[in-house]
Amino acid sequence: MRTVFLLIGQMFFIPHGILFLLSSNKAVIVRDLYARKTIKSSTITQLYDLTKELLLSKYFRTLFYYRTPGLISKVLRIFYPKQDSFTIDVHTKIGAGLQLAHPYATILNATSIGTDVYVNHLVTLGEKEGKKPIIGNNVQLHAGCIVIGGVTIGDHAIIGAGAVVVKDVPEYAVAVGNPAKLI
Repeated sequence: MRTVFLLIGQMFFIPHGILFLLSSNKAVIVRDLYARKTIKSSTITQLYDLTKELLLSKYFRTLFYYRTPGLISKVLRIFYPKQDSFTIDVHTKIGAGLQLAHPYATILNATSIGTDVYVNHLVTLGEKEGKKPIIGNNVQLHAGCIVIGGVTIGDHAIIGAGAVVVKDVPEYAVAVGNPAKLI
């Protein structure tokens, strides 16, 4: 019975599927969709998985609307709203494969975020004195961490839960604490 209700719900997201097919960011959306899974090559399977994820996750829906700017996307937001507690600044450049682990109360306001970045809940990437952070590739941002100002987080770095980062973090480093220290 659950499967029947799921399929009926997915039908409401057919306009999103059409927007996906027409999008110039299709490859990036696919990388986001399968950030934690193996990418399926069939377009039909991708559409099925996309509509299911859009139905079940307002967080992913927020990311989808970020990836598909334009009038059609804005109209769809009226009927199928994004998650209010997950904010992505329109000027932030985000690479493909963003992994969202229930990013409740998360703000992504950075100059750029690399590919295959993991974001947990209560993460804040914020501006200070007009400067925004730069996040490298394969970075992990754990629960409640704050990265603020014009700092750079190197590739493969891990920012621990509750860390407050106000200085650069090199590649492959682990930063924890308030203020963050490298371990």
